[in-house]
Amino acid sequence: MENLADYQEIVDLIRANGGEAFKRCFQCGLCDAVCPWNRFRAFSMRRIVREAAFGLTDIESEDLWRCTTCGRCPAQCPRDVRQIDSGTALRRIATEYGVFPPTARPVRGVRGSLMAEGNPLNEPRRKRADWAEGLGVPAFAEGMEFLYFPGCYLCYDPRLKKVARATAAVLQAAGVAFGILGERESCCGESIRKAGDEEAFKRLARENIKAFIDHGVRKILVSSPHCYHTFKNEYPEFKAAFEVVHIAQLLPGLVAAGRLAFGDGRARTVAFHDPCYLGRHNGIFAEPRAVLSRLPGIRTVEMAETQADSLCCGGGGGRIWMETPRGERFADLRLTQAIEAGAEVLVTACPYCIANFEDSRLTLGLAEKIEIRDLTELVQDTL
Repeated sequence: MENLADYQEIVDLIRANGGEAFKRCFQCGLCDAVCPWNRFRAFSMRRIVREAAFGLTDIESEDLWRCTTCGRCPAQCPRDVRQIDSGTALRRIATEYGVFPPTARPVRGVRGSLMAEGNPLNEPRRKRADWAEGLGVPAFAEGMEFLYFPGCYLCYDPRLKKVARATAAVLQAAGVAFGILGERESCCGESIRKAGDEEAFKRLARENIKAFIDHGVRKILVSSPHCYHTFKNEYPEFKAAFEVVHIAQLLPGLVAAGRLAFGDGRARTVAFHDPCYLGRHNGIFAEPRAVLSRLPGIRTVEMAETQADSLCCGGGGGRIWMETPRGERFADLRLTQAIEAGAEVLVTACPYCIANFEDSRLTLGLAEKIEIRDLTELVQDTL
């Protein structure tokens, strides 16, 4: 396909798809300076924004699909260019034209799975609650304190099912009244929206909102920062507002109230990795550290690039579905930083981060050097 070269056409398309702020860019280059990609290969968000301003965007370019929406460049931008919105707008144009370079082609298959089964993993919807088998987790009923919404990866991925089960065990130990919707849940839609498919996102959002309202849901407890961000910040676009709580926000109160009884913990040195959509996008930094500080046997260390400067794992912006070649994986560098900080365990609170870190741990041969745990798994270990 030829590049879209007509200025007015590209500008109209970007405006129609939510990108206007790109015109404010005055090419200072701060976005490129903080972008994690430039640790591994040449990449310029500044160039993409500049070309879009002149209607020269090549929608077949692999670079349109590299952004992980980690949030580092918008936080530094002096002109509020909103690089994530602009990049997503360009991806919407590519999706509209059906143009997907090799890296992004898996997105087409993901969309089909989302529309057919409500998850990106091509798993049957009827098995969405299988992770809870034998745990005595009830179906959500009106009047319960929380709907627990595990998210797609915790429902289906073998490694991440352990996180959902640990979360249920911790909630039960604390006496929290919660239930699940099982096959009535659909993907929150955050990643497919960032990958440019607005139509798929809207359909998923409406399905979830209807399910929540039909069941009398008021408070939603999530394990994924991506679900948290979407339910809290994007679903209100549909005039639907629910109280949304990430498990990392709930745990400190349960610990402080004495609702979790800890035994003698094994001595371990841990580092906490701040997920982009928990920390930078939503300002949740202190809560997970408050939990770690109360766990017996746990000594915490901080890595280089922590909290607001945390290094992205590489899974946001739909890239969790795309293959990243060895030598370009952000998670590889993050594991190195954790080991250099003296951590025996790298703890986080995001399924994408865990998936990428586990993959890097194996491919780098670090299985004996560092362990990857979710925050709730570490809490469950000490109960």
